[in-house]
Amino acid sequence: MAFEIEHKYLVVNDSYRELATKKENIRQGYLNRNPDRTVRIRVMDDKGFLTVKGRNHGEHRLEFEYEIPLHDAEEILRLSEPGIVEKTRYYVPYDGMVWEVDEFHGSLNGVVVAEVEIPEVGTAYNKPSFIGQDITGDPKFYNSNLKV
Repeated sequence: MAFEIEHKYLVVNDSYRELATKKENIRQGYLNRNPDRTVRIRVMDDKGFLTVKGRNHGEHRLEFEYEIPLHDAEEILRLSEPGIVEKTRYYVPYDGMVWEVDEFHGSLNGVVVAEVEIPEVGTAYNKPSFIGQDITGDPKFYNSNLKV
């Protein structure tokens, strides 16, 4: 069983861009947006992934992610429910953690969120200066709920 424990925040400035060590372009769609069992297909630059997530329980939930052939991911993406999410992800190392900052595109242009995965519930960490309001567990900011 795989658990994901993450905290999510709104971003208040673009200083993360200078701190980023890597960035990727992402397109993702959903085969199922049911909160009990979300099924996502994602293309990250030249790789494909199929992800199944369980219901969010605050900062943690079940997550199973598998790399699949890029061609398969592209074809499955065409089968997704309406509303493909497009974003650029920046990877920002900070004080022993790696923050993932997502800049959304298209109709979500201007939305920027950051998340950090922690090894266990209660792990303390420092926040970089670009971190704003904590939106962990707020369904309005789940990628599967974003209105594209």
